[in-house]
Amino acid sequence: MRNDILKRFLFKTENSGRFIVKSQVTGIIYFVEPIDNGKPNKLWGDVDPVTKKLTGDYGNIRRGAVKEKDSLIISENGFKNIDVFKGSPLAEIDRRDALHQRK
Repeated sequence: MRNDILKRFLFKTENSGRFIVKSQVTGIIYFVEPIDNGKPNKLWGDVDPVTKKLTGDYGNIRRGAVKEKDSLIISENGFKNIDVFKGSPLAEIDRRDALHQRK
């Protein structure tokens, strides 16, 4: 993987939710990137006293996920075995490690 992608992957992870796990069983390094294309359940910002409309978008920046179009985990960035799934990424890592051990 290119070094610039690694730096971008680990930049402001509190906003993106991205993290890296190195398996203590297999030594495989997993890059995890939560994807959320929906709107947040609660909108944050300021209410304009005149129009009574929400302005600003302060709290919606720190969603802990990225939109699919902003994903860094793509083959063009050097990633392999890319998969999208629902559920716990740590459970998926355990499942993949178990499969890898059986080989």
